[in-house]
Amino acid sequence: MAGFGRLLTAMVTPFDSELGVDYDKAASLAEKLYKGGSDGLVVCGTTGESPTLTAEEKLRLIQVVVDAVGGKATVLAGTGSNNTAQSVELTKAVQRLGVDGIMLVAPYYNKPSQEGLYQHFSTIAQSSSLPVMIYNIPGRTGVNILPETMVRLAGIPNIVAIKESSGNLEQVAKLRRMLPKEFAIYSGDDSLTLPIMSVGGHGVVSVASHLVGRRIKDMIEAYLQGKVAVAAQINAELLPLFDALFITTNPVPVKLALKMVGSPVGEVRLPLVSATEEEARRIRKTLEEMHLV
Repeated sequence: MAGFGRLLTAMVTPFDSELGVDYDKAASLAEKLYKGGSDGLVVCGTTGESPTLTAEEKLRLIQVVVDAVGGKATVLAGTGSNNTAQSVELTKAVQRLGVDGIMLVAPYYNKPSQEGLYQHFSTIAQSSSLPVMIYNIPGRTGVNILPETMVRLAGIPNIVAIKESSGNLEQVAKLRRMLPKEFAIYSGDDSLTLPIMSVGGHGVVSVASHLVGRRIKDMIEAYLQGKVAVAAQINAELLPLFDALFITTNPVPVKLALKMVGSPVGEVRLPLVSATEEEARRIRKTLEEMHLV
């Protein structure tokens, strides 16, 4: 089983007032997330607004996070894109920074075939000795990595995990049946963590853990201890927050929520925009009902 941990946080990228990366705040946020229950952090992923970060920003940000929590929490670097050659280049550069693994999102916009997906991921994985987590999020990329393709990819020694954000529990169950026992399946949706664990998932790459990491950890541990009713109760308790954090495009809600709870991390970069007044009211209401503000 992949040694990344059960609860990974898809970390936001803090920005300053000029929308430059706030590296000092990134270091303090990484430390806070570790102390808040995260076993590991995913840096420069979707939640980290990776499409609008330059390669130089990504490398410095990853190094800052490794320096802050390396050796205490695992650090995965998002090096995937829709350009295979550039992803290989970034992956090779990241390997020198001391990360514990890389995350590779399915190529977006290009809409490759299943063979194209296999060739893309295998080319990047084979350029590095780092453990690889594949990221399947068809709602953003326009392509779904089928279980049969993942079985092929699992034959590459350093591809060891998948972050599954298809929202299709049947597909997750098929993955668990078809993939090797030691291959780790992570939920990419907070609201599906418990259902996915019930069909053999390993853990979650979470957004809500920015705010309720300890409680999510409690839910995971309760389930692993066979206390299914307790885990279900915690899941029900957290569900309104899970919903509120995805009322508009991630990471807009979680960045606003962090500001509301007194841990501001700046705004989002275009083409994302701030939450509407109605969205902000709903997020605040949820935080108040959960006694987070």
